[in-house]
Amino acid sequence: MLNENIKRIRKSKGLSQEELAIKLNVVRQTVSKWENGVSVPDSSMLIVLADELDTTVSELLGEPIAEPTTDDLKPLSKKLEVINLQLAKRSITTVKTIRWILISLCAVIVIIFIVLASMSSSYLDWNYNDPELAVAGTIMHGFEFLFVRIAPITFLASVVGIVATYKKR
Repeated sequence: MLNENIKRIRKSKGLSQEELAIKLNVVRQTVSKWENGVSVPDSSMLIVLADELDTTVSELLGEPIAEPTTDDLKPLSKKLEVINLQLAKRSITTVKTIRWILISLCAVIVIIFIVLASMSSSYLDWNYNDPELAVAGTIMHGFEFLFVRIAPITFLASVVGIVATYKKR
């Protein structure tokens, strides 16, 4: 049955044995042997053959293919609908989580700015001859120096992110 199906489908596609052999990277005699029932293609070649003939392996082997009915598609469409709803909910939850993280980041930046402003760099008046105060003052100054330069960019990026999460999709 395989040999007859290969021959019938090849001819319906308007291909000669030679043309099919070239597409499959085999010699014409191999295709002839398949069509005459002298040999059969191995499993990997059967898949390639089905692809080249624009058909399925099942059809080449002569197995009946049951067409899906609308009754078969209803449970599948319901499952897909449930999956789509779950993905939509997960997406909404992710967006809300990102939004709240960004809002929290903005709040933390504002609080740190307020604390640093209220300190008004009082650590600069410390006695830096004391090694412990010198280390603490240097750390405070380094933190303030970096924070004042990085925080505005981070704050602005967070605000843009918050606005972007509120846009309607």
